[in-house]
Amino acid sequence: MKYLHAYSLIHDVARAGSIRKAAEDMNITSSALNRQIQRLEEEFGTQIFERLPRGVRLNPAGELLLQHVRSQRADLDRVRNQVADLSGERRGHVTIGCSQGLNPLFLPDQISRYRAKHPGVTFSVRLRDRTAAEHDLRTFSSDIALVFEPIHLADFEILKAVPQPVCAVMAADHPLAQKPGLRLRDCLGVPHVIPSAEYGVRHLLELATRGRSRGLSPVVEADSFELMRRYVLYEKAVCFQIPIGLQPGGDPRLVVRELDKRDLPVGTLLLGQLRGRTLPVASAKFAHQLAAALEAFDETEPPR
Repeated sequence: MKYLHAYSLIHDVARAGSIRKAAEDMNITSSALNRQIQRLEEEFGTQIFERLPRGVRLNPAGELLLQHVRSQRADLDRVRNQVADLSGERRGHVTIGCSQGLNPLFLPDQISRYRAKHPGVTFSVRLRDRTAAEHDLRTFSSDIALVFEPIHLADFEILKAVPQPVCAVMAADHPLAQKPGLRLRDCLGVPHVIPSAEYGVRHLLELATRGRSRGLSPVVEADSFELMRRYVLYEKAVCFQIPIGLQPGGDPRLVVRELDKRDLPVGTLLLGQLRGRTLPVASAKFAHQLAAALEAFDETEPPR
């Protein structure tokens, strides 16, 4: 289909940032690629690339055209999935952008449950921070997103929202492990490990300590929640995570304690899609399954 070729052309040149580099990737001459772009611009009625001294980039018209073509391709995928559904065998591909904390436990379980019923459906899982997850929805790079404490929400249609308190995670023999009524100041008074700035847990920790005499002074800052959980087994340190990323009755070497809500606001985990988009069948059905699973999780106690 002609517009699919147009999408590939625009996308590849924009990603390469150079006609020459894109032509090399496509194994064609740069002059041939440049002629294709010029024909596309003539057909569209305006330039879509801004020519720079060292390459090209999409201008505002090009951004709008690329977004339109992405939408058309997504609609075609949705129709293909609907046609496949007519045969009684659901097919399709689901792309999810999710916060890192969802990846170890919750999502693998949900994906395997879905594929047990619909083995013709495949999945892509993209680990994304709060900003990137929303960007992926807008650019049709992801069908759905699971994100903790998102930032903008302008184009985010909420399918399900569940509260997630921040928990302290430490070794079972840590002095704070059995302390009643664990407070944030207790955790900040010992070596602590925090996530990097792009994560929602870090955002809530910064809000809670802003203007306070005792602030964040981490011994380790990391963009891996698995690394942080493991690190507290090596040093008498505390890290912070939300319950959905922690397995109930999991590693007996670790203790998970919910922090006092007077110290730290409860965050929100959101399941959503691009506002106004009609999802492909497989993605819509999986989103419905996730919403039900999140509702069930919301009714359980956080792991101890």
